[in-house]
Amino acid sequence: MSAPASERLTEQEYLTRERQAETKSEYLGGRVFALAGATERHILVTGNVFATLHVQLRSHPCRVYSNDMRVKVDAAGFYSYPDIAVVCGEPRFEDDELDTLLNPTLIVEVLSPSTESYDRGKKFELYRKIESFVEYLLVAQDRPFLEHHVRCPDGSWLMHETTSLDAVLQLESIACRLSVRDLYDRVEVG
Repeated sequence: MSAPASERLTEQEYLTRERQAETKSEYLGGRVFALAGATERHILVTGNVFATLHVQLRSHPCRVYSNDMRVKVDAAGFYSYPDIAVVCGEPRFEDDELDTLLNPTLIVEVLSPSTESYDRGKKFELYRKIESFVEYLLVAQDRPFLEHHVRCPDGSWLMHETTSLDAVLQLESIACRLSVRDLYDRVEVG
């Protein structure tokens, strides 16, 4: 996330501008934060995750959305563009534009050097305010590394790390399995 613009906007002003903009921005507390472009590795990893989930969810009541689907954390007035969002059951949207999802089940973020701390910290804190949100997956783009967070019935979160290309990760909330090797297909990793 980049430095915010100095001008403060209402949520409606943000949405109006965002829907006409050529670039994406996140919104929090009246401030707009421009999003940077992605590297080839980031794009490949994101595409691999999306493709894997899309194939597995074709016959399920879940839908997978790319980074063009905005997600709103209503309780925090936060708008974001996660790399991937999955919703199970009927998707709920902010309005008739159907471009701002309110009820993701799973969110995936591919880590970038400039956003890694934010994705693990403040952004995850904000996402946890979404009642339907129960799984969070962080995927490194430069090495085989997945950080998987799962909400427990008591509201606490458990985290599991995977660093092996031979590992297979089970996403219980959406009944999908991710092969780490498949996620890094055609990606040069260290």
